[in-house]
Amino acid sequence: MHSNTAQEHASAPRVSTFAQGVIDSLPIVIGYLPVAFAFGLSAVKLGFSPAESLLFSILIYAGASQFVITALLSAGMSLWVSALTMMAMDVRHILYGPSLRSRLGKKINGPKTAIWAFGLTDEVFAAATTKLIRDQRSWSAEWMCGLALSSWIAWVIGTGIGTLFANGPLEAYPAIEASLSFMLPALFLSFLLAAFKRRHSLVFIASLTGALTGLIFYSIPVAILCGIGGGCLASLRKPSPSTLTGNITDEQ
Repeated sequence: MHSNTAQEHASAPRVSTFAQGVIDSLPIVIGYLPVAFAFGLSAVKLGFSPAESLLFSILIYAGASQFVITALLSAGMSLWVSALTMMAMDVRHILYGPSLRSRLGKKINGPKTAIWAFGLTDEVFAAATTKLIRDQRSWSAEWMCGLALSSWIAWVIGTGIGTLFANGPLEAYPAIEASLSFMLPALFLSFLLAAFKRRHSLVFIASLTGALTGLIFYSIPVAILCGIGGGCLASLRKPSPSTLTGNITDEQ
């Protein structure tokens, strides 16, 4: 009886709190600070004021898309074209909410949901999914708010510091500015490698093939859409008996 109780206690989901959400966000915070710093530098150098650069991070909060939209606007592209390009790049976010919906309770707290939904970036979604599935973390709106809010605050703070250094001492070190721009893809790649398993290889290959095809023949927004479409289609395939056996083995 004692062994059964111990097993049930070990398999029970861990209670999630706002403080734990803040702690779980630390890897994202560490990654966001230098990337946001690079964005603040880039935006000011492209001609935007520090206040405008900061508002991009406060209101839009779109990571790589902020680099794209500031570059397009500074190059003379119209606001509508720039906005549509950014929307095409971020259309994948539509899938994040429904993916997490199965983890929510029947009743949803409106204000809390609005907070974490606004902060549901790629990295926050990946971290939340990993904690819920691999670490058996229980769902709570407070935990999700802690995860999302801390990440957003780090992004805003990093941007603000970057705008202050835009015309400062880093001008003498262009290599540092160039390396900072690689932090965002490196951060997301770390989440991808952490979640990657053998049974996901087909989805990964299909997404990569679609993205490369779109990039070679069209543009970056089309590449993102093709990558998402390829991965979604590959994930709809019926799993083979050997795959199911492998999944059971992995879970055991």
